[in-house]
Amino acid sequence: MITTKQRAYLRSLANKIEPIFQLGKGGIEAPFLSQIEAALEKREIIKLSVLDNSGMDPREASDMICSALGCEGVQVIGSKIVLYKKSKNNPKIELPR
Repeated sequence: MITTKQRAYLRSLANKIEPIFQLGKGGIEAPFLSQIEAALEKREIIKLSVLDNSGMDPREASDMICSALGCEGVQVIGSKIVLYKKSKNNPKIELPR
């Protein structure tokens, strides 16, 4: 669980990045989750875009992905989702205490 201060720091980092995944009509399935998990291991923080044809609310999608992967939902704003998970092999982001 991350603190409010850590969440604010991660939001400031996420402000500069572009979405690398789009959640569309395919929904949240195993191949999509494995791609997200690999990207989180490599980058630690990613941004996703939820398309209108997905049939899911962005908050609902964030909750489903976080529960499936054990990551933290940093922010949901509009149709964008920001996710964070500390890398097991090479952590890059140093969170404030």
